[in-house]
Amino acid sequence: MRLGNLDGRATIVTGSDGIDVATASDGRFGPDLRSVYEQWSEFRAFWHDLSTGGSSPLDESRLGSPAPDPRQVFAIGLNYRSHAEESGMELPVFPATFTKFPASLSGPFSDIEIGFDMVDWEVELVVVIGVRADHVAEAEAWDHVAGLTIGQDISDRALQFAAGAQFSLGKSRVGYGPIGPWLVTPDEFADPDDLELGCSVNDEVVQQDRTRGLVFPVSRLIADLSSVLPLLPGDVIFTGTPAGVGIGRQPARFLAVGDTLTSWIEGVGTIRNRCVAPIPVE
Repeated sequence: MRLGNLDGRATIVTGSDGIDVATASDGRFGPDLRSVYEQWSEFRAFWHDLSTGGSSPLDESRLGSPAPDPRQVFAIGLNYRSHAEESGMELPVFPATFTKFPASLSGPFSDIEIGFDMVDWEVELVVVIGVRADHVAEAEAWDHVAGLTIGQDISDRALQFAAGAQFSLGKSRVGYGPIGPWLVTPDEFADPDDLELGCSVNDEVVQQDRTRGLVFPVSRLIADLSSVLPLLPGDVIFTGTPAGVGIGRQPARFLAVGDTLTSWIEGVGTIRNRCVAPIPVE
């Protein structure tokens, strides 16, 4: 199943069409995505037994983030050996976790404002929680996942490094977390732990890897994070980025106004974000 956010309404994506969840369920689920995640187990059972009638053409340009208002956003650093090596840092023994504040998240085709000189890209597999996870065993972790989507952990490197190795503010400017284009449930993948991901800047591929390279795979992340605090329905986990970020290149390269950042994950799809000049604050 693919679940999208069409004009703020939970929408099942079927090919080039969409089915409004609230309408199809006679108001039992939706219309917002948060309420769907809060009832995830019941929703999955309902949708499995529902016919797929009542669809209408889907305008992808109207899609927003499939996790529009998470209570918690976790992000994992140094979770690919290749990225740790290009960063000159040792691999952690426990997931190196920080947060992107929820107000930084945006949609799959949202613009990214480039108002600083060291704005970097980081393509990532993003996990959305469907069932509350509290001290979950690794073997049971996937049972708590609603689905997977694509994310970009956009980073203001100057602010990130100026803040004494506290990453969160440098990764939380408005629009620095595009997610989408929709959520794909784990059963749609032959192996959800082994997906190709990558991104390009102006059609030049700058990152490409497979999620089997994660140091802490999805199940381990959920087990470790939930050993510290509960993961709640609708929560988001950015699982980390592979090698190829701008600051790791020789010479370093950063996003500029006019660039187009395209990101993809096998079995999920593609998001595309234009880099634009900041909108003046009145």
